Amino acid sequence: MAEFNEDFVKDINELMQFPKEGIFSTVLAKGESFNFTLMCLTKGTDIDTHTSTKAGSVYVLKGSGNFRLYDQDIEMKQGVFIFMPKDAPHDLSAHDDLAILLHLAD
Repeated sequence: MAEFNEDFVKDINELMQFPKEGIFSTVLAKGESFNFTLMCLTKGTDIDTHTSTKAGSVYVLKGSGNFRLYDQDIEMKQGVFIFMPKDAPHDLSAHDDLAILLHLAD
């Protein structure tokens, strides 16, 4: 049986940081079949269309932007949850400083 480890708890608000431009990301937790990453995109940052070999989800923590999944635009704002099937084409752009929690799983 596993024991409690201090790495099990993270304060996301303390970890958020926005560079002058681009993306800051840090892995919060990772295992053989999952990955949780905090991503902070500076206002005006875009991530071009791509796919993932894993299913995933995005949860918007702060800010606003646009998420395009397949051919649908989704307004990103605090509290929005987006599920992405594996191999689904998607891209995003940050209208304001944007913080998201990205979860990928097998």
